[in-house]
Order: sequence, then structure tokens, then C-alpha cells
Amino acid sequence: MNRFTQSLFLLLLVGSLSLYSSCKKEKVAPNDYGIFSSQDANTAVMNGVIGSQTPQHWDNFIAAFPNTTKMVMKDCPGSEDDTANLQVARKVRVQDLHIHLPADAEIASGAVDFYLAGTKRTRDAGSKIGVHSWSDGGNKEATDFPVGHANHQPYISYYKEMGFSAADAEAFYYFTINAAPAADVHWMTDAEVIQFKLLKP
Repeated sequence: MNRFTQSLFLLLLVGSLSLYSSCKKEKVAPNDYGIFSSQDANTAVMNGVIGSQTPQHWDNFIAAFPNTTKMVMKDCPGSEDDTANLQVARKVRVQDLHIHLPADAEIASGAVDFYLAGTKRTRDAGSKIGVHSWSDGGNKEATDFPVGHANHQPYISYYKEMGFSAADAEAFYYFTINAAPAADVHWMTDAEVIQFKLLKP
């Protein structure tokens, strides 16, 4: 094998290995649960940011732990992908779960929307629930669009799917986007949590 042939062979080999490595990274393993873990046979724990792979991770988790009846949310600061967030929340809703916030829990932004997927929702004193306006990734935030604008409807419709009346869904949604700008967060008071019916015993 001459030097040119040898060099070409090495380049092809390295390229193949690189392609294999990239494909391997993109593949989701059957036991990849992402931000979900199992506390016991009936209890899931959620800890982390919701991303594009989270719906698949949930599918993997519930396939491995089909007897899950409860989820404990801990440090869940929000979502990097709103579409994936609502998608996985709807999947969780189908499972008819009790979602609980322990005293040290902090959930915010999209994770609050996720929390509403629980058919039973409880919290311990000290847990924190944070809301704010969404941003389109550019210069506009939710409050830049008038009340009733189509951009608001996906969230309001989602809240109604989660059991809120039309009036309660709108009231909570518009409260969240006016409570704080996208770059900030408003930690809801106990009175606000009750007022907007976030808990469901």
C-alpha cells in the first residue's frame, strides 16, 4: 500500500468512525430517561430542564416503570423547547398522575405548565412556583401581543385541556405573562397559588 493509498484509507476510516460516533450520540437508548428517575416502583422523580428529547425520555421511562402513579418535581427551572414541553405534559396527563412538590422544590416557567398535567397536584410549604412572560426568541414578548391574539391561544387551550375552565385558563395565563418579563421570574405567593387553582387535591 503506497502512501497515497494509505492516507486515503486512514481518512476514510476516520470519517467512518466520526459518522458512527455522531449517529451513536443522536440515538436515544431504551434506558435513557433524561430528567426522569425512579424513586420506587410507583414514584417518578423529575429534576432538570425540559428539552426536545424529554418526550422520548418519558416514553422510555413509563415503558420501564408502567406502575408509576406519582411524580415528584424538584429543581425544574423550565423548558428549552415549549413544543416538547406541552407534548410531554400531555403524555403525562394520560397516565393520570399525582404530581407533588416537596418543600425544597423550585419549578418555574414551562415546568409550571408541566406541573398542571397532574390530575392530582399537591405541594409542601416552602416549595416555589415561578412564572413569567414568554419570548419569541427575538425582540417580542407575550405582552407585546394584544389580549386575544392567536399567539396566546396554544397556552390557554392547553390549560383548558388540563381541566381549567375557559375563564380560569385565561385568568391564569394573562397573570403569568404580566407577572414578570421573560428575563425575570415572579415567585407566586400562597394566596396566588390558591387563587389561580394550581393545586388539585
